[in-house]
Amino acid sequence: MAEGKKAKISAPARNASHSDAGGKVEKIVEEVSKMSVLELSELVNALQEKLGVSASLPVAAPTTATGAGEASAEASASESANQTVIMTASGANKIAVIKALREINQNLSLMDAKGMTEAVPAEVLKDAKAEDVKSASEKLKAAGATVELK
Repeated sequence: MAEGKKAKISAPARNASHSDAGGKVEKIVEEVSKMSVLELSELVNALQEKLGVSASLPVAAPTTATGAGEASAEASASESANQTVIMTASGANKIAVIKALREINQNLSLMDAKGMTEAVPAEVLKDAKAEDVKSASEKLKAAGATVELK
């Protein structure tokens, strides 16, 4: 029974792209399905390095002022280096914290936000602009959460 189950899991659905590749894709899928998680991680890192790509999301570059305000823009840029917001405690009113988390990051599902309140410390924003960090930390503090900036 276990062998039949494994065959169902490892057998890819056949479509035109698999037959066009002459079975190469099927062989690769078969080999990848035999790998451990550690080996898969090493494979991903090796492919990223070889192909010059990254699985991380791109971060928008901060804009700077031009002309006479350049010196002040450089000074504020050094003060407002990208920071990370970490929620260290969710507080007594978790519902308000969940609402604040979903307001900060609209891509969070209700379950993800709830999970963040239960698994503290939780990274809320990573490498964010100073104004985003300030806004997020104020919203979380107002909801009753304890926040740390790094």
